[in-house]
Amino acid sequence: MFGVLWGLILAAVLVSPALAEEKVDCSNAMTQLEMTTCANLDWQQADEELNAAYKAAMAKMRETDEFLPEDQRGAAETLREAQRAWIPYRDKACDAYGFQARGGTMEPMLVYGCRAQLTEQRTKELEELTEGLGN
Repeated sequence: MFGVLWGLILAAVLVSPALAEEKVDCSNAMTQLEMTTCANLDWQQADEELNAAYKAAMAKMRETDEFLPEDQRGAAETLREAQRAWIPYRDKACDAYGFQARGGTMEPMLVYGCRAQLTEQRTKELEELTEGLGN
């Protein structure tokens, strides 16, 4: 019986954030749960935009590599390595930012907000790179 009850509790906890996202009016978030949910949604949206910008920049870097002499190529690999280094930087920097409210209900909101902000900045950098390569 205890196992079934624990399973139901765990299922409710895992489903709750998904349900909360559907019901939250982020233009008027009032509770900490609503503000955290909206910060998470902002980060998810920023991450989608980042992925699109990275894809466009990577395509331009590959195109650049095609036009360069073989001994000067490496644009795409350099961007890939930079992005792979940037992601853990963003995550750890934002985890550190969350320590302003360590253990409190605001901590996840601070982390998500930081991730959204840094992700938006990185998206702009990638867009500028793409434009500089002749988009």
